[in-house]
Amino acid sequence: MTEALANPFDVRLTAIRYAALDTNLFEFRKLDGSAMPAVEPGAHIDIHLPNGMMRQYSLVTADSDPNAYVVGIKRDRASRGGSKFIHDNLRVGTVLKIGGPRNNFPLNEKADHTVLLAGGIGITPIWCMAQRLIKQGASWEMFYSCRDRAEVAFLEELGKLPQVKIHIDAESNGKFLDIPGIVAAAPKGSHFYCCGPGPMLAAYEAATKNVPEGHMHIEYFSAKEESALEGGYKVQLKRSGKEFVVPPGKSLLHVLRDAGIDVAYSCEEGVCGACETVVISGTPDHRDNILTEAERKASKTMMICCSGSKSDLLVLDI
Repeated sequence: MTEALANPFDVRLTAIRYAALDTNLFEFRKLDGSAMPAVEPGAHIDIHLPNGMMRQYSLVTADSDPNAYVVGIKRDRASRGGSKFIHDNLRVGTVLKIGGPRNNFPLNEKADHTVLLAGGIGITPIWCMAQRLIKQGASWEMFYSCRDRAEVAFLEELGKLPQVKIHIDAESNGKFLDIPGIVAAAPKGSHFYCCGPGPMLAAYEAATKNVPEGHMHIEYFSAKEESALEGGYKVQLKRSGKEFVVPPGKSLLHVLRDAGIDVAYSCEEGVCGACETVVISGTPDHRDNILTEAERKASKTMMICCSGSKSDLLVLDI
């Protein structure tokens, strides 16, 4: 996992390039032109927007230019204000802050064979992975699904690769990508990666339920579960000895923030991993999209932005 930087840093938006219908590539560089922190495929950054919002976006490249970060952002029709603001207001030359990088979707570069699946703007981390696999001369294949051909990003580059199959819903009599068939046809021992809209991820999870542990990888755009707001438990901070009651209707993170406790956080939905905290004792009520089932059962860490507690007392390493 790529380590997150302690503090956001200033960057300048140095280029905006068209990628597909409603999707642009945004390039950021440090103000002094120095190298960005190194990243691996699957990593994402936080973008701190001038309107006070913070949003996470996956990096499109990991190797091409050490001095730049490039993210692909689609103008979401149901935007909560992030992608719409970026498309409507950011201009080349804009200075803002970014945080990270973090990687909750790392590529296993030692896999015998890799199967990449992407839907819509979910192509951004998947294309980043493909570029690394090409560079390594690895065995891989990609399946990329979009509603219409105009929405296919990186069409020219992907069209040159025999490992890539593009599925267009509008050109397939309404049929969706055959994810169960793809998983069944993959060589034994393959590693699978998927990023895309909710229905695609649900189909992918169902199709890979019998894939060996550690071979199925997934990344969500947004929370899969509601945050734990039931409250009714106490949280104790081991380092300071402070103790707080988490009431119904408030998240653990908000209780700590209201008390002036300095804790790392970003998305507040359990999708970015910024708030991952060590659990000393107690039983967390996990609601994040990051921890595996094995990690949830072990409960050595939790995402305090969205998760709560099933036990009366939760002791954290804060």
